[in-house]
Amino acid sequence: MKKIVLALCLLMGVAVSKAQFEQGTKYVGASVSEFGMSYSSCEKFRFGIDATAGYFLYDGIMLKANVGYSHKPHFDDITLGVGGRYYFTQNGIFLGAGLEYCHETKSYNDLRIPVEAGYCFYLNNHVSIEPAVYYKMSLNDFSDKSAVGLKIGFGLYF
Repeated sequence: MKKIVLALCLLMGVAVSKAQFEQGTKYVGASVSEFGMSYSSCEKFRFGIDATAGYFLYDGIMLKANVGYSHKPHFDDITLGVGGRYYFTQNGIFLGAGLEYCHETKSYNDLRIPVEAGYCFYLNNHVSIEPAVYYKMSLNDFSDKSAVGLKIGFGLYF
């Protein structure tokens, strides 16, 4: 019985999610990210928050801009970025990519190419929880400044 109820809930979520990815829909989101996951030897702990705004140019294709703040043990960084997301309207899975400028408080500037894959789980017709995995490739110092991580966010579609 539990499996049937779960399958019905997932089916309803997929049916509702199709309307959220239409052309002209606006998006505002916030996420918590970078839970200390990195293969870099110079980062032991890291915690970040991000804010994102977007607009669906076409059905399933969103243009977005984001700003973020990350805390590390000895310095912080601020990021500004632009990019896009493609939503698979059948199931709520999305893929994203973009370009990001990062300024660290140690006077270090970097350009990064972030890519992400995630899922939109709708709480109601407009609010979603969006877990995602990402990879940010540094163009200045590939070996020490690139990062892999998880993020969990909330999105508002209107």
